[in-house]
Amino acid sequence: MGEVSHKSVKPLQVNPFKLSQPMGATLAFLGVDGCMPLMHGGQGCTSFTKVFYTRHFCEPIAIQTTAVTDAIAVLDGGDYSIVESVKNICKKVSPSLIGLHTTGLPETKGDDIGGVSSQVDYPLVYVNTPDYEGGLESGWALTCKAIIEQLVEPSEAVNDNKLVLLPHVSLQPIEVEKIKQFIEGFGFNVLALPDLSTSLDGHLGDKQASLSSGGISVEEIKMLGDAGLVISVGDSMQTSAAALLKNNPAMRHRHFAHLHGLEATDALAELLLAETGFSAPPIPVARWRQRLQDAMLDSHFSLGQTRFLVVAEPDQIAGICQSLYDAGGQVTVAIPTVDSPQLEKIRAEKVLVGDLEDAEHLADDYDLIVGNFHCEALAHRLDKGLVLRGFPNWEQVGNPLKNDVLYEGGAYFLFECANAATALRAHLAAG
Repeated sequence: MGEVSHKSVKPLQVNPFKLSQPMGATLAFLGVDGCMPLMHGGQGCTSFTKVFYTRHFCEPIAIQTTAVTDAIAVLDGGDYSIVESVKNICKKVSPSLIGLHTTGLPETKGDDIGGVSSQVDYPLVYVNTPDYEGGLESGWALTCKAIIEQLVEPSEAVNDNKLVLLPHVSLQPIEVEKIKQFIEGFGFNVLALPDLSTSLDGHLGDKQASLSSGGISVEEIKMLGDAGLVISVGDSMQTSAAALLKNNPAMRHRHFAHLHGLEATDALAELLLAETGFSAPPIPVARWRQRLQDAMLDSHFSLGQTRFLVVAEPDQIAGICQSLYDAGGQVTVAIPTVDSPQLEKIRAEKVLVGDLEDAEHLADDYDLIVGNFHCEALAHRLDKGLVLRGFPNWEQVGNPLKNDVLYEGGAYFLFECANAATALRAHLAAG
C-alpha cells in the first residue's frame, strides 16, 4: 500500500466514469426472481438505466418509472405517482415484488416513500437512493440491506448446511455462480442475495420476459434467517451482513474484502474446511489452485515490466490490485468512483477518488489501463494498453461470463493482463 489521496481537489468531475445509486438499486432488484424495479423519478433517469443495462448485458431489462416531473414533485410530492404506477404495473404483469427506489428529484423534495409504501397493498421493498450521494456500489448495498430489513423473518432455528452469500455489485453473474459452486463443493446449500447468476447470466430463455427471471425468490429471502453462516464479499456489504445477523443471534458471519487471487481464495477454502471438518478440499479446487500458481509464474515476467492504472468501484479495485500485485504487477495509480474503507487497503502506489481527467494528467505513471468502456478513448489517445472491466462495456459481448475470482478466474485474469501487456510492448516497439 502506498500514498492514499482520497479525493480530487477539483470542484467538479470533467470526464466522469462514476454511476449513480439508483442504477445500483435497479441491478440489485434484478437479482430477485420476478421483481419489477420501480424508479421514483423522471422518465429520463429510468430510460437511461434501461438502455445502459440492455447494452451491457445484451438482454432486455425490466424496469418501470413513476414519471415524476418537476411540477408533480413540488405540487404532489410523488405519492399519487407511486400508487398509480403500482396499479399500472399490476394491470399488465404480476411481479413477485416491486422494488421502489428514488432518484435526486424526489429526494430533494423529501418524499416519504416509506409512508407511501404503507399505502400500497402489494409486496414492495423501498429504499432511498439519491443520485447526488454515493454511487453504483452503495446503491446496490443499500438495496440489499433494505430487502433484508423489510423481508427476512426472524428465526431462532439454525440450519448449518444453509449459507448466505452477499456479493458486491461488481461481481459478474458468472463470478457469483463460481463462488456458489465453490462453496457448494464443500456440501453447503448456498443462497446469494442479490443473485444475478441465474437472472442476467446471458442464458437464452424460452421467451422475452416482462419481469426478471431467475435470481433468489421472495420466499427464499423471507427464510434466510435460519442460515448457519453468512459470507459477505466486499466492504460495501458489511451493513447488509449486520442487518441479516439481527434476525438470528446464532448466525455466524465471515467477511472477505474480495475473493481475487491466491491468498483470498485460500482463506475461503480454509474457512469452509474448518466449518465442514473436511480433511482436504474437493479435487477440482486443489487442481485449480495449482493452475493459478503456475499462471502467476507464467505471467510474472510480462506483468513485472508493466505499470497499471486501475479504474473501478472500490470493492472491485481492491481485488484487481491484489491479483496484479501477487503476480508482480505494479499498480501505480488506482482511481475508485467513491470514497470507501477499502481504499486504505488497496495495493497501489497512489489512490485517488477522481475521474478520467485525473487519469489523463497522470498518463506518464502507467502503461496499461484496467477499467470500463469509458477508458477506451483515453487508452487510444495516450497509446496505452487496455483490459476492459466493470460497467459499462458496450463493445464486447459476454460481459456476464467474465470471471476474475477464485483460483480459476484469477488464472484467466492474469493471462489476459499479461497478454495485453505483451501486445502493448510489441505495438510500441513497432512504432
